[in-house]
Amino acid sequence: MANRTIFENSNEVGVFANLTNAYCMVSLGGSQGFYSTFQAELAEHIPVFKTSIAGTRLVGRMTVGNRNGLLLPNTTTDQEMQHIRNSLPDEVVVQRIDERLSALGNCIACNDYVALIHPDIDRETEELIADVLGVEVFHSTIAGNSVVGSYCKFTNQGGLVHPQTPIEDLDELSSLLSVPLVAGTVNRGSDVIAAGMVANDWTAFCGMDTTAQELSVIESVFKLRDAKPSAIVKEMRSSLIDSLV
Repeated sequence: MANRTIFENSNEVGVFANLTNAYCMVSLGGSQGFYSTFQAELAEHIPVFKTSIAGTRLVGRMTVGNRNGLLLPNTTTDQEMQHIRNSLPDEVVVQRIDERLSALGNCIACNDYVALIHPDIDRETEELIADVLGVEVFHSTIAGNSVVGSYCKFTNQGGLVHPQTPIEDLDELSSLLSVPLVAGTVNRGSDVIAAGMVANDWTAFCGMDTTAQELSVIESVFKLRDAKPSAIVKEMRSSLIDSLV
């Protein structure tokens, strides 16, 4: 199911939160209602915790992660890093990364298997992304935009990309990621998809301005209508245990 929420007066949910199949990070500050929306939907399945990144609230744009790992910019303080480590499941690898393009969430989009990255990201960073997140990495653009992390959002079930993505690019990206993709918008016509929403394999959260039509597209492409969180989490844990054995 997809939920609507708001951070103070901002509909840019994806700026202030980072959601994966293994954890959910929410920015410090904001109203209790914002945090409670995530807590109510997720708390019995995965940890939900508040943090700042480099003293800012931009948790969703500064970090990138999946069920295997979490990448933080090198401006993250030791105290923040320790708090995040303590809040995450033990099997999630946390790594600070020394990358010139430090808004990692804007420059990298990933699910649990594949990552799309900004064409100018360093080779060393690319190797760290593959290693820490356990993904295949591809340099890409979305509708001519280099900040791939801002203009698309995809999970292991499906994804939403910039509304002006050409159909041949859509097909190419879809086969690269092995998930169905749809070109669309959030928050009543916003094309900055990842700033306007967060999603995992069983739920999504978008801004209050998101229309019923947009919500319907999100629920359809991310396959949220009959998603069972407990089954997904259980399957994920058993595959993690298999990989650790």
